[in-house]
Amino acid sequence: MEKRKSEISEVKTDAVRTSFQCVDAIEISLCIEKEGLLFYESAGKKVQDPQVRDMFSRLAGEEREHIQTLQEKARFLQPAIASRNRPKEYLQRFLGEELKGKIFPALTVSFVQNIQSDKQALELGIESEKRSIDVLQELLGKEKKLDVKVIFSHLLVEEKKHLFLLEDLKKQL
Repeated sequence: MEKRKSEISEVKTDAVRTSFQCVDAIEISLCIEKEGLLFYESAGKKVQDPQVRDMFSRLAGEEREHIQTLQEKARFLQPAIASRNRPKEYLQRFLGEELKGKIFPALTVSFVQNIQSDKQALELGIESEKRSIDVLQELLGKEKKLDVKVIFSHLLVEEKKHLFLLEDLKKQL
């Protein structure tokens, strides 16, 4: 009986750790979008083909718009969450261990200089969008809160659009 209580307690603790608040979902989404923006801006400066450059510019613009929308949502929620004293350790650990540099390649000057071709840049974008989709689908599968699911679902739709655009362009080249 004591062992069973311990197991239930562990399950409840894990559920609490894997469940995010609405504002956490926004922070996670912002992290993904900011890395996407940095990737598309940096790689866009390196590519030669005008079609690829235009696509990266378009995607960077969309990432900028998404960031602005998410920041507005966070500002809207701020009064509602200001009174809550929420620990952010789990969110910060998740961002650091699961997201930063894991979806879009860690962008350094040497990384961007090592992009050898427009095709390689496109493939990096495609693989990054796929990783983003995988992460978001995993988060959606674990999440119970509808408001959090809505945020992740919206971003998932956007990432799938980006993937389609990149794959379509790759076929054309």
